[in-house]
Amino acid sequence: MPGATLSRWTMSYFAAACLFLVIGEGMMVIGYGYPFAGVDAPETLALVHVLAIGWLGLLMVGALLQFVPVLVAAPLRGGRLALPVLLLLVGGLLLLVGGFGALAGVGGLSPGVLPLGALLLVTGFGLAAAMLAATLFAARPLPLPARFVGLGLLALVATVLIGAAFALALSGAVASDLITTLLIHGVPLHAAFGLGGWLTLTAVGVSYRLLPMFMLAPEEARGTSRVVWWAGSAALTLVVVRIAWLVFDASATEEPLALAGLLAAVATILYCADVVRLFRERRRKAVELNIRASYAAFAALLLSVVMFLIPGARAAAGEGAGAIVYLFVFGWLTGLGLAQLYKIVPFLTWLECYGCVLGRAAVPRVQDLVREGHSSLWFCLYYGAVAAATGSLFAGSPLWFRAALLLQLIATLGLAAELVRARMLSSVAEPLRFPVGTPRPHLFLPISRQQE
Repeated sequence: MPGATLSRWTMSYFAAACLFLVIGEGMMVIGYGYPFAGVDAPETLALVHVLAIGWLGLLMVGALLQFVPVLVAAPLRGGRLALPVLLLLVGGLLLLVGGFGALAGVGGLSPGVLPLGALLLVTGFGLAAAMLAATLFAARPLPLPARFVGLGLLALVATVLIGAAFALALSGAVASDLITTLLIHGVPLHAAFGLGGWLTLTAVGVSYRLLPMFMLAPEEARGTSRVVWWAGSAALTLVVVRIAWLVFDASATEEPLALAGLLAAVATILYCADVVRLFRERRRKAVELNIRASYAAFAALLLSVVMFLIPGARAAAGEGAGAIVYLFVFGWLTGLGLAQLYKIVPFLTWLECYGCVLGRAAVPRVQDLVREGHSSLWFCLYYGAVAAATGSLFAGSPLWFRAALLLQLIATLGLAAELVRARMLSSVAEPLRFPVGTPRPHLFLPISRQQE
């Protein structure tokens, strides 16, 4: 990232996201939410939003605050809003989870906090989208990776608005036939916008920039990459068509969604072919652990999308295709997130600590901030546990599911500990750790008011 400035609050977003990931996995280990409750039970809704907003949402927003300026080679617009956005998102999520807890019968809580939580989340995500969209808009014409991010931001807006409508309906604050119809039939569309549109399209766009940068591979856009963008755009449009159709006819055909699924599969296959091509054309022959761990996530993406298109596999996956969704969320999105955090956290820490003394003192390499030997074992345990948990959901074995989840939680904690070590420079040799003039990093707070 030549010439890139550091986003002051990105590390705070990452820390909060990892905390919510551990909380979410811990909730499942103790038997909270699906498969120990229905997919539409309040307990499951609380769990899903802890992971979707608390883990994946905060992770993605924090990463985009740092990397959107890199994608378009322009400064971030409205960067001072980063801290208010973080507070709004965390506060809104806590209120939302409290509202779901009230629906589940937890004493001392009220469903009336659901609309307030939704309001904070709409405001927070709206401000984040505005910051990022303004940065993209000022840098037109956009390179292909940035166009993926722009499309993901549109899906984010749709996701939070639909979710806010659901919160109004569930709290009883608004009685509307339209919102009720949307609540009954639109939950899968809400998930498609969030997991497939906002999170996946954005992750694809960022990876089209980060993978070549980390592997020293050619960065030019290929025809297949453009087809991925067009197929993803068309699939997202068809989901919008289906939602609009619900307004007029709740029993309307599901054909738009079937076609959207087919387009998503085409996009996934071509995207995976692109990442394989990048690996083959790389100039850095010995790739680092974050790249090796990412390829397991790409395999999970391909497998989950293909299985979702097979009616028999979707039926065997349980209520709401739970096993496939689990593989998609933890194999693809979470696996990719943890793998890239393993590179991004040391990289940003290195820039933060040693950028100001570079050329004036001996400094360690970025890879000196991590221990790949230890971390590779944690990644192996993590992906093995995800595979075992997915298999146990297919087999309908809650006991084995919890056992696999416990291993997954242990692996997540192990990886989080490695990130803390990197942040604290624990693996750096003592003579190189703090040259004269080197600031000492805080764990998750900024060390100075650098320009965002």
